Amino acid sequence: MTSPRIAVLGAGVTGLAIARLLRQKGLDVTVYEMEKTAGGLCRSECVDGFTYDVSGGHVLFSKDKQILAYLQRLLGDMDVVETKRNTKIYYKGRLVKYPFENGLADLPDEDRFECVKGYVEAHYKRLYEKPPQPENFRDWVVYRFGPGIAKHFMHPYNEKIWKCDLSEMGTEWVAGRVPDAPIDDVIRAALGISTEGYTHQAIFYYPRTGGYQKIADRLASGIEDRIRLATKVESVRRRGEGFEVNGKAYDEVVNTMPLQELYRILADASPTAKAAAEALRFTSMTTFLLGIDGPDETTHSWIYLPHPENGPVNRVTHLSNYSPKNAPPGKSSILAEMTYTGDLRVDRKFAEGIVADLASCGFVDRSRVSTLAWTQLPYAYIVFDLDFAKKRGAALDYLEKIRLHTIGRFGRYEYMNVDQCLRRAFDFVKAFTGEDPDPPELRGVKIGS
Repeated sequence: MTSPRIAVLGAGVTGLAIARLLRQKGLDVTVYEMEKTAGGLCRSECVDGFTYDVSGGHVLFSKDKQILAYLQRLLGDMDVVETKRNTKIYYKGRLVKYPFENGLADLPDEDRFECVKGYVEAHYKRLYEKPPQPENFRDWVVYRFGPGIAKHFMHPYNEKIWKCDLSEMGTEWVAGRVPDAPIDDVIRAALGISTEGYTHQAIFYYPRTGGYQKIADRLASGIEDRIRLATKVESVRRRGEGFEVNGKAYDEVVNTMPLQELYRILADASPTAKAAAEALRFTSMTTFLLGIDGPDETTHSWIYLPHPENGPVNRVTHLSNYSPKNAPPGKSSILAEMTYTGDLRVDRKFAEGIVADLASCGFVDRSRVSTLAWTQLPYAYIVFDLDFAKKRGAALDYLEKIRLHTIGRFGRYEYMNVDQCLRRAFDFVKAFTGEDPDPPELRGVKIGS
């Protein structure tokens, strides 16, 4: 029986993992990638010897033991840095422990009282009054955390990230995404007794060299001849029982491109499904690399900036603390992230304004910034608005009907970290081939052999 010809659209982590696992099974795979470098949202760039991750500071962690073991094996133990998380929230000129409800002792007295009072009242209201869970995210935050934490952190931070009225967002995405401290921990934290939240992320890993790009490079290793870089997919067309991609015949297509982009090139697509895909909302992102003369004098991992008065940046990552190899010897680096919607023109003047904002918060000495670079990404975060499930369902149902597989963060419009993208890749390959994609006997076997 002839091996099916499979086209994978997009060489991000999901697409690369699927291609690698399928090639490991001996299947015929071709990957199309419009950029000159594989990696998608996990790409890294190097400027003046500074390595930075173009879509923000990524870390390696996972509750999924198989996927974490796979990543560690893929990278190799000697090429991974282990770090204990030291994350803060910039709040009225001070640094508060993260997650916010575990750092209440760091707040001004009156703000701490508001937050604790609201949290306790919200807890007992849910316990005894049993109100229905709100359908919109703004009200859900108050329902879950109380008005104090909503006012002082959750509302402003999420408005900064999602760039919309939070009452326009649903709540189906919050599980596992919004840290959730037990009431005992919150009270302890408010009294100054140290507590830890989001503990599965308390220890994380990062590639020693090459930035997060190293994961993409290792996934691509051995299948380079199957990856078509700088090759934009111009058309996808159903042909009999198979497909044509850019005029070439394939038996199967696995999409990891954003759904909107897929529907724009999908011939004869259902107008209803296409309109649903076009209506899916997202935010874009710009990241700013600041290369700094001298070492990082902190041990911070990353810092959140929730309030608009501190500028448009929502997070600052101390990348050279992730790995010293992210900066030249004797230097350090930070990476600032900001989201936006629509068109945004970033130039040198705009970037220098970002540096000024960070300097005013005490994060950087402007005179020590020797390198300034930035990257703009059109697709960064999924906006889970109130009719999200209906739109997503319509877009996906049609693709299922025509047997076009679609996977990945924007390929399925699922809010996933890298480990979850890999899990989806594993699950897809297992369903496609009927076999475990990573059995012990194939570990270390040359790809395609």
